[in-house]
Amino acid sequence: MLRNASVIDKYVKLAESAGASITVDGDTVHIVSKPEHLPGLAGKLFNEFKCVHRTCVATDERPLNGFFSLTHLFTDDANGLYITLKTYLEGDKPRAPSIVDQVPAADWCEMEARDLVGIEFEGRSAYRLVLPPAWPSDVYPLRKDFQYDKRPNIIPVSEKVSITEESSTVPVGPYHPALHEPEYFELYVEGEKVVDVKYRGFHVHRGIEKLGESRMTYQQVNFLAERICGICGFEHSTCYALAVEKAAKLDVPERAQFIRSIILEVERLHSHLLWLGVAFHLVGYDAGFMHMWRIREKVMYLSENLTGSRKTYGINLVGGVRKDINEEKKSKILETLETLEKEFKELVEVAVSVPQVKRRLTGTGVLPKEDAIKLGVEGPVARASGIDRDARRDLPYAAYKHVSFKVPVYTEGDNMARALVRVDETLESISMIKQLLDQIPKGPIRLEEFDIPPGRIGVQVVEAPRGGDIHFVITGEGKPYRWRVRAPTYNNIPALKVMLRDQPLADAPLTIASIDPCFSCTDRVVVVKEDGSVLKLNLTGGVKL
Repeated sequence: MLRNASVIDKYVKLAESAGASITVDGDTVHIVSKPEHLPGLAGKLFNEFKCVHRTCVATDERPLNGFFSLTHLFTDDANGLYITLKTYLEGDKPRAPSIVDQVPAADWCEMEARDLVGIEFEGRSAYRLVLPPAWPSDVYPLRKDFQYDKRPNIIPVSEKVSITEESSTVPVGPYHPALHEPEYFELYVEGEKVVDVKYRGFHVHRGIEKLGESRMTYQQVNFLAERICGICGFEHSTCYALAVEKAAKLDVPERAQFIRSIILEVERLHSHLLWLGVAFHLVGYDAGFMHMWRIREKVMYLSENLTGSRKTYGINLVGGVRKDINEEKKSKILETLETLEKEFKELVEVAVSVPQVKRRLTGTGVLPKEDAIKLGVEGPVARASGIDRDARRDLPYAAYKHVSFKVPVYTEGDNMARALVRVDETLESISMIKQLLDQIPKGPIRLEEFDIPPGRIGVQVVEAPRGGDIHFVITGEGKPYRWRVRAPTYNNIPALKVMLRDQPLADAPLTIASIDPCFSCTDRVVVVKEDGSVLKLNLTGGVKL
């Protein structure tokens, strides 16, 4: 990775041009500016420096310094750098300039900061994204004076399906055979063509950020992080552990980092095989679905053999891992991979040539490259639209610097391209696991004793099967002071407005599935209870994408 003086110097000059302060800590460049300079700096990072806007973080720092803060997280993938652009905000009603005119990908995270921390954004239209409309307007769950077990007394309201004179409305969700989690889409159609989309999410509220900051230790948060997603939870626990380790400057044993990379790639295998099976099912090719899941079952047995569990492995800790890979397990992995690779290649060769599969996948759900860049899409969705980006290569972590692999990139941007990216990545993962096993060093698998000083910042991206997970941590006393999570689906959902427009209604379920959506790891914010029972809310307000 190129991190020479000239690369850092351009960030120094950028900060100086706005009178901002700048510090460099390892692979992270921290820029702190006045609020009024935020849009200009963000615009230059995004449009001139070609940095990727990953998310933003609103933090109640009043107990520390009397201010709120807003931090936009960028990555300079070409140079292997993380960029944090931070500003401090005063008062009980903090205000910040919006950057969405320069960085469209910041739309959702700004509205989330408004809902949960109470930051108002100037220069844009505001809407409620996360909280139900009946939530009290002066109650902000992620402020430090809001207790994690507080139960606001609210009266739920419901909404009716939107009806327009120009088009017919087809509601999909919140419970629907094509959606395995509760999310709601309204598809506006003319004849059989989709002309617009409205999305309403955030029905699955689990309060993990608040819980992690309020009553859990650093090590306990590992196991909470792994429960963010039912498919790629290990990516989240690894991302969290790496963020804390970076903040605390811990030198984790190299063998532990190899084990992490091996399990990460095993998880990628089972995730991609699962998705390919679902895709075949959605186009009516159920033989392909059943055979793909039959092959996937070998990976699930392998996961159980390595970790003791088919899923939710529970082996990550800050400082390393809890389970080793011995020679017997190593032999079992290699044996399984040989069979898996052979059967997968044979099945894919047949499946992608089936006429109904080719016809339904090719040319549908197109996401042009320019829209993909603006919206900051992640993972196979980005790579299928011509964006050559993968954190394993560009922002290497764990043991990925020790392996060679191709990053598959297609330019068509359609459902077929997204399928082929996952096919290619499956074969690359098999190769990577073999390389990692061949090079795995001897030694311990975790640190036994270490300290995590308060007030440190760690930000980490891990390339999950769906795209980049990002975890941001400000360390505190015995637990994170601030823990921010952003899953890849959070960035990919807004792209569905582009992908579904002018497409046949019959292809909508497949196109929605093509981003491999995980709604649970997107909807993660706050629990609402009344009289000690779970409050079940009907649909409230729709958010236009």
